[in-house]
Amino acid sequence: MAAENCTVFAEFIFVGLSGRQDVQQGLFVFFLLVYGITVVANLGMILLIKVDPRLQTPMYYFLSNLSFCDICYSSSVSPKMLVDFLSEQKRIPYNLCPIQMYIFGAFADVECLMLAVMAYDRYVAICNPLLYTVAMSRRLCTQLVLISYTVGLVDSAVHTCLAFRLSFCTSNIINHFFCDIPPILALSTSDTSINEIVMFTLIGCVVGSSIITVLLSYSYIIVTILRMNSAEGRRKAFSTCASHLMAVAIFHGTLLFMYFRPSSSYSMDTDKMASVFYTVIIPMLNPLIYSLRNKDVKGALKKAIGTELNSG
Repeated sequence: MAAENCTVFAEFIFVGLSGRQDVQQGLFVFFLLVYGITVVANLGMILLIKVDPRLQTPMYYFLSNLSFCDICYSSSVSPKMLVDFLSEQKRIPYNLCPIQMYIFGAFADVECLMLAVMAYDRYVAICNPLLYTVAMSRRLCTQLVLISYTVGLVDSAVHTCLAFRLSFCTSNIINHFFCDIPPILALSTSDTSINEIVMFTLIGCVVGSSIITVLLSYSYIIVTILRMNSAEGRRKAFSTCASHLMAVAIFHGTLLFMYFRPSSSYSMDTDKMASVFYTVIIPMLNPLIYSLRNKDVKGALKKAIGTELNSG
């Protein structure tokens, strides 16, 4: 299409999750509750890890970064979505759409890599317990976290820049509730084949490396656990890993469903439901999964509550 015939839009309009006003009010209440729990639970996890001496280990250092990612990428989507539930037209200025896409993509990538780092940490702790404090030094932990953030920030920048070099000439209505890559590509009137190749390649590298690290780590972990003579030792080791495996399965399963299908099979309505799960629900579930299944976290929480009650 000729450039002179292309309409330049000042804003995008989201279709959202529902067009019915009564349904939107109910969704507003539900997602406000979910977002509130997400922020409080993840902030609580970060503060608990920071103040309790028993939680000053690499595993909880990574967990605090996971909670930080949950807050950031949920906050890039949820507040705007909540406002839109109360609005007749769900508008977002053109220049804010790439910002939302960038922040969300960056922290989603970091979370993906952080889950891999946590799997490696569990591998060292269970398979080489005597070398754990040496192998997982403070310097290495810091480097692993910095690498995760660097990869996430760079990867998201590439996707965002490529997406907003496209033309949007015929419509500014996004069949979604936030600026994600697939609905933006579906809206464009340009050839998106390069974007799709880059998306499959880069996201494939990030998600693939994370999944491979998790699978290899847990393969060694399972073999080591099965060789343990003590039934109590096996139970404790499995219990330590169960929370992380649950978080990995939920997060990666949803990502694979969202981004690794051919564009011809995309159904935006289906993708919106999946997006709700990994943008809003998973950030709420993570701190609950780790706190409910972890004795150290539950002990630290009870101690913190008891201290607060006694001081009150």
